[in-house]
Amino acid sequence: MAQNITKGVKALLAEANETVTTMSIAEAKEKAQDPAYVFVDLRDIRELQRSGLIPGAFSCPRGMLEFWIDPDSPYHKPVFNQDKTYVFYCASAWRSALSAKIAMEMGLKPVMHLEGGFTAWEKAGGPIVPRTT
Repeated sequence: MAQNITKGVKALLAEANETVTTMSIAEAKEKAQDPAYVFVDLRDIRELQRSGLIPGAFSCPRGMLEFWIDPDSPYHKPVFNQDKTYVFYCASAWRSALSAKIAMEMGLKPVMHLEGGFTAWEKAGGPIVPRTT
């Protein structure tokens, strides 16, 4: 029997984008090195190796996000336990919109996501560093 998907990715993205604040590329260029902000790169290792990341960004594979945020998880990362603004990004702002919504639902705040993702950052001439680890 075929599945009957009742809510597709377009609806999920629309809901996330109604809830999550989007940071423009221009603002992100100003805030990327501000210690009050944590930029979280959700792309997988192959994407990072291929194109690098925003300087100072923390790499968090999308599949580990909830586990790394939750302080009760054995996988918790202290980077998610700071009084800072979290800016999520991926390649094109789809994973980051959904991730930011989930992070907010978990209680992380304040949370934003990068308009247009890494692709827009790169196109706008934002600085990029190679992935080192």
